[in-house]
Amino acid sequence: MSNQKTESGSYDQVFAQQQEYIAKRASGYREQALKIYPWICGRCRREFTHRNLSELTVHHVDHNHGNNPSDGSNWELLCLYCHDEEHSKFENFVRYGSTEDTEIKTSTYNPFADLKDRMKKK
Repeated sequence: MSNQKTESGSYDQVFAQQQEYIAKRASGYREQALKIYPWICGRCRREFTHRNLSELTVHHVDHNHGNNPSDGSNWELLCLYCHDEEHSKFENFVRYGSTEDTEIKTSTYNPFADLKDRMKKK
């Protein structure tokens, strides 16, 4: 009989801990973001279901993980690949500065501009 009481007490304790964990997790920013936004990557537009939802992450737009407004204005849902790419771009910006100076401009030279005239001369 006492063994049964211990198992019941243990179950109640585990159940209470599980409920506390669920409540704490539901108040987390990931769960809030998943309730606010559609389950679509903000960059590549890949759609997610319950089956692959673990591959969808919450990206902090200002890169400050402590900035979690309840309206979700600092969050963006990104797939794992786009999230990694976004952080790589940010790390490169922090390390090397702006990339605007090194941006390659498109060429304006057209080697065939006067081809018709050259062909007439021959």
